[in-house]
Amino acid sequence: MELTPSHNNHTQTEVVDPRIKPPPQPPPIDDQKKFVYHHNKEPYDFVAERSIKKPTNVLETFGHLIKGCLGGGILGIHEAYMKCGLWTSLVLTIIFGFYITYCVHILVKSAQVLYRRLHLTTMSYPDVAEASLEIGPFPKLRKYSKWFRYAVDLAICIDLFGACCVYQIIIAKTIQQVAEGNEDDVNRLRLYVLVLLVPILLLCMITTLKYLAPFTLLADVFIVVCVVATVYYSMRDAPPISSVPGWKDAIGLFEFSGIVIFSMEGIGVSLPIENNMKDPLKFPKVLCASMCVVVSFLILVGFFGYWGFGERSRSPVTLNFPIDSIFPLILKCLMGFMIFITFALNFWAPFNLVWHYVSKKHDPKKHWLWERVYRATFILGAFCLSNMGFIFPAIIELLVVWEDPGLGKYKWRLWKNIIVLLIGVLFFFAGTYSNLKGLISSLK
Repeated sequence: MELTPSHNNHTQTEVVDPRIKPPPQPPPIDDQKKFVYHHNKEPYDFVAERSIKKPTNVLETFGHLIKGCLGGGILGIHEAYMKCGLWTSLVLTIIFGFYITYCVHILVKSAQVLYRRLHLTTMSYPDVAEASLEIGPFPKLRKYSKWFRYAVDLAICIDLFGACCVYQIIIAKTIQQVAEGNEDDVNRLRLYVLVLLVPILLLCMITTLKYLAPFTLLADVFIVVCVVATVYYSMRDAPPISSVPGWKDAIGLFEFSGIVIFSMEGIGVSLPIENNMKDPLKFPKVLCASMCVVVSFLILVGFFGYWGFGERSRSPVTLNFPIDSIFPLILKCLMGFMIFITFALNFWAPFNLVWHYVSKKHDPKKHWLWERVYRATFILGAFCLSNMGFIFPAIIELLVVWEDPGLGKYKWRLWKNIIVLLIGVLFFFAGTYSNLKGLISSLK
C-alpha cells in the first residue's frame, strides 16, 4: 500500500492499490495557486525575514506618509470649505480623517496577518486582495481571486496616475503665475506642461523609495510654510467669524466630500511604504501620527482660508496672498516644488504594479533599462481619476478575519465593515461628481 498526499488545503491521505491503474487526475491545485497557506502553528517572523536593500526608518516613513496622503488638494481645500460651510466642513474633515486612517490601518493589518499565514515578507495591495480571496473562507469565490487583483490594480492605477495628471497641471499653473502673473492662456499653459516633461522624467527615474525620502521631508517643510502663511494672510482682514456660514446645502456637502477625500487619501501608497520599512510593526503608530498632521494642515488651510478670504477665495490658496511682496512669490515656487515631489511619490506606487506584469516579458539582466523605458512611457500618457480605494480594504479584512478570529459577538466585524464599505461607495460617487463637475467647468 502507498500513501499519496492530496493537493488540497486540508491535509488528507488516500490509500492506493498499486496494481490498479489510477484514472486520469486533474492537475494539482497547488501548482495553480500563487499563495500557500501555512498552519498557524508554524510561527513566521516576517520582520526578521524581510530583506530590503535600502529600508526606510520611522522618520522617513513619516515623511512619505504625509506626502503620500497630503497632495495638491491642500491648495484648494479652502474652496471645499466655501462650498459646504465653515463649521460643517471642520467637523467632517475630522470624521473623514478618522475614516481614511482606519481604512489604511485595516488594509495594512490584514496584509501583516497574511504575511504570517503565507510566510511572505512583503505584499502589494493587489497581492493582498488576491491572496485574501484565494485562501479565503468561500471556496466558490476562489477562482475569482485574479479578477479581484485586477480590480485593485485598475483602481490604484487610475487613482494615482490620474492624480499625477492633476499635479502636472497644478505645477504648470504655478510656474505660469510666477513667470507671467496669469493663468488664463491655455495654449501657454500647455507649453509649461511640455517644459515640465524633462524634470519629471528625471525625478521619476528614481526607483528606490529611500532616495525620495530627503525630497519628501523637504516638501513637508514647504507645506508647513504654506499653512503658516495661509493663517497669517487670511487673518489680516478676516470678518467676524459669526458672519461666515456654518452650513450651506447638500450639493455643497457632496462636493466637499469629493475634494477633501482627494486631499488626504493615501491608500494606494500605504502598502508600498510599509513594504519598505525597516520596522513595519511601527507602521500603525506612524500612520496615526502622520494622519494627525495631514488632518491638522487641511483644517488650518481650509478653515482659515475660507474664513479670511471668504466667498471670493480662489484656488490654489496662494492666489489669495498679496502680490506686493516677494514672500508670496517665493511661496508659490516652494509649493510648486512640493507638488513636484508629490508627483514622484504618487507615480512610484502604481508603476510598481505595472512593472510587476511587464517585467516578466524582458530579460532580467536588462530590467534596469526596460524599467526606465516604461517609466518614461507612462509619464507621457494621459490618465483619469477614481476613488474606489476605500471599498477594497473592508472586503479584504472580512475575508482575512472571517474564520480566524471570526466575526465576533453579534457579528460586529461584519457590520462594521459593511458600514465602512457603504461609506466608501458614497465617497466614490462624491468624488466622481466633484471631478466631473470640475472637468465640465474647465471646458466652458
